[in-house]
Amino acid sequence: MLRPDVSSTTPSAPAASSSSSGGAPLQGLRPFLGPQEIPASRRSAQASISSQPGSSGGAGDRSSSSSTGCPGFPESCPAPGSYFGNKRSYAANVVTSNFTFGTSSSSARETNCPQVLKTPLSAGNPQRSGYKSWTPQMGHSATSSSSVSAHSPSVIVAVVEGRGLARGEIGMASIDLKCPQIILSQFADNTTYAKVITKLKILSPLEIIMSNTACVVGNSTKLFTLITENFKNVNFTTIQRKYFNETKGLEYIEQLCIAEFSTVLLEVQSKYYCLAALAALLKYVEFIQNSVYAPKSLKICFQGSEQTAMIDSASAQNLELLINNQDSRNNHTLFGVLNYTKTPGGSRRLRSNILEPLVDTETINMRLDCVQELLQDEGLFFGLKSVISKFLDTEQLLSVLVQIPKQDTVNAAESKITNLIYLKHTLELVAPLKTSLKNCNTPLLKAYYGSLEDTRFEIILEKIKTVINDDVRYMKGYLNMRTQKCYAVRSNINEFLDIARRTYTEIVDDIAGMISQLADKYNLPLRTSFSSARGFFIQMTTDSAVLPSDQLPSEFIKISKVKNSYSFTSTDLIKMNERCQESLREIYHMTYMVVCKLLSEIYEHIHCLYKLSDTVSMLDMLLSFAHACTLSDYVRPEFTDTLAIKQGWHPILEKISVEKPVANNTYITEGSNFLIITGPNMSGKSTYLKQIALCQIMAQIGSYVPAEYSSFRIAEQIFTRISTDDDIETNSSTFMKEMKEIAYILHNANHKSLILIDELGRGTNTEEGIGICYAVCEYLLSLKAFTLFATHFLELCHIDVLYPNVENMHFEVQHVKNTSRNKEAILYTYKLSKGLTEEKNYGLKAAEVSSLPLSIVLDAKEITTQITRQILHNQRSTPEMERQRAVYHLATRLVQAARNSRLDPDSLRMYLSKLKKKYEEDLSRAEQVSEKTEE
Repeated sequence: MLRPDVSSTTPSAPAASSSSSGGAPLQGLRPFLGPQEIPASRRSAQASISSQPGSSGGAGDRSSSSSTGCPGFPESCPAPGSYFGNKRSYAANVVTSNFTFGTSSSSARETNCPQVLKTPLSAGNPQRSGYKSWTPQMGHSATSSSSVSAHSPSVIVAVVEGRGLARGEIGMASIDLKCPQIILSQFADNTTYAKVITKLKILSPLEIIMSNTACVVGNSTKLFTLITENFKNVNFTTIQRKYFNETKGLEYIEQLCIAEFSTVLLEVQSKYYCLAALAALLKYVEFIQNSVYAPKSLKICFQGSEQTAMIDSASAQNLELLINNQDSRNNHTLFGVLNYTKTPGGSRRLRSNILEPLVDTETINMRLDCVQELLQDEGLFFGLKSVISKFLDTEQLLSVLVQIPKQDTVNAAESKITNLIYLKHTLELVAPLKTSLKNCNTPLLKAYYGSLEDTRFEIILEKIKTVINDDVRYMKGYLNMRTQKCYAVRSNINEFLDIARRTYTEIVDDIAGMISQLADKYNLPLRTSFSSARGFFIQMTTDSAVLPSDQLPSEFIKISKVKNSYSFTSTDLIKMNERCQESLREIYHMTYMVVCKLLSEIYEHIHCLYKLSDTVSMLDMLLSFAHACTLSDYVRPEFTDTLAIKQGWHPILEKISVEKPVANNTYITEGSNFLIITGPNMSGKSTYLKQIALCQIMAQIGSYVPAEYSSFRIAEQIFTRISTDDDIETNSSTFMKEMKEIAYILHNANHKSLILIDELGRGTNTEEGIGICYAVCEYLLSLKAFTLFATHFLELCHIDVLYPNVENMHFEVQHVKNTSRNKEAILYTYKLSKGLTEEKNYGLKAAEVSSLPLSIVLDAKEITTQITRQILHNQRSTPEMERQRAVYHLATRLVQAARNSRLDPDSLRMYLSKLKKKYEEDLSRAEQVSEKTEE
């Protein structure tokens, strides 16, 4: 699948440079500048291999004809320092193995393969100028060796994490160099990064690629640190952040993905992080291979994270999980229905759970137990809510605390002091949170209570209190927080700090006194005000009686007026503000020195905050679920092999509507797993389909659902085909967009999927539309997935003659005569009933009430009647089919009762008696069909 890049001037390795001594090379860093930035004259260095590791490294020391490799260094692992920058000192960090070349079948992982870290150096960065550049003494391609064992690792993985509010959103792309297949994944992970580690363990990579910003010397991200700790025998390469480009990743898929799997575009087009990882991965692989992949030669697929259901981006948009399709600014979404969280962490967790519902029944039930206890115990509910609402963004706080500023600026000092106050505020909430959870009964809440008993919380708080004043706390308002920061450190710890604070206090008092004197001097109601932009200034509220000519004394400058309120300052006040700021800078600098010393003492204990952030965000989400239940009559779901909803309604529609939406029943089993839903336009088909999916998602994230009773089968994947819009961006017509979306479903669905299809085949002619629908239905019937198929093709309903697991349902409508116009009108009931719709030719009825000529309507009715009569004649049921259907339905009901029944013996006996009666009725119907056939 690979072809040489003949036109490329891309080299494979930088040239060697001489070492300063004959010993180990200096530890150094080198940036990845991209293949085009390395001179072509250096290409020959790729094949050069040093005869001994650690020997002095000039270009003349290399043997251009060496084919045996480096003694003690496995060919399956790249040598230290190759193409994208230098790695750590070989002599200092590489542990050689007794790897024997030739026919040995031992994998590189079984040997003591060196961990090699290539860390980039941004050009001109003064913070890193102490590192010297080192050109590697060994050039080796990780994939060019012919003697690599068949069992050795051959997977390269690119990992990227979102920044800011998207922290914890992980994108991964992996390629097996022995097989032209790329696997993409994107998922939300918590601060322990368990999903990332699990996925990497499964992939067992040869090399891991990350952004250079993730492993800045002295300031590595937690994700990078955890990966290096867990994969000590894996090579690490860092690439400049600019190569993690989602647009380029999308272009790679369009160029390289084979046609059969091109539907992956639909799934990943809005998953920016896995696309960014893909771009960096392919750029790197093409570079080290010195070749490019042929167009349409790669199998590219997307895999959701383990233990979570997969919902593609199109389905998330169709179902309005996070964004309303009509107005992106309003909160008429599933997220808006459930979001009563009080913390940013809780909101992020809710969002990620909605996009990736759980598939583990035990975990879901543990959450449901918590929600149930919160609903039953008002004291617990309100106690927890009161404490949780006081928490700040713990995850963001933690990420800032563990960062070391590159320069000790005033802003950096002020930020560090602020975050230490936030940390104290957060740790002081641990005790009341423990008190709230003390008497809880459910296992999950008990586990969270246990995690709060970690002694490190008290250790950190005690260390903080030895330096920080007890009454210092987080307060709203810039001036309030500025005061807290100034007096954060206890007195007598730093004598110069105490003097600076006294100076600051005197200046503030002088400002207040000066303004008071001005008020007396001019007999004006002046008051002292403060803003972050202006500092201290003067404000006055007055009327025309005080200032008849609207003129202030000439001493006052920078005057602004809003209605009858004046804001202004004076030259003396500006000077005093400058003195105040200078005093503040001194205070912040000396406070920062004390804070840095304190932080260095508590860093070893600070990791307990990761547990705390997880606990707070989860409790916040569970409280949000309980809150949503108190506003509506939700019910706790059960998990069986049946999807059964009694009187369920649409949760978003309930929020929008003045009246409660019409409730409907749903019943899908393995024996009746395919529902065909018919009914006139606007009768409620699309809303009903979305309702089922939303209820399924709510149940699988641990929330109660809008129904009187509900039972669900765990769905590993949720697919929807609802939208009928054109897609200008991908140059797709309505029909082509339909086909792409249905192809994606057919490629990825399995027996554990929930599939919702609305109006398939409407973008082409009727015959072809029915044919496509019929073929798609037959394929989906073979999967045993739970499928709801809404259609206007009534001919499709007769598929139940051939497949007993098909059920026909329809939405009822009523006909109301309009006496004024002497015409019939349709009244929508939005009620779902069993069987085919009795509304025949409702499209013709809609045409009749329009301005379409009457002669055309009559002709259309006659032609439609002839076609319908012919189709019904060809699809008439036989007596044997009816008997088989009766036996099939009886068998599936008995199997379901045996698996899930919780009835007492008398009730079970009654239920079996009803089944028997129903079976006899079905057989009787079969006999009637037989008699009609004989006639």
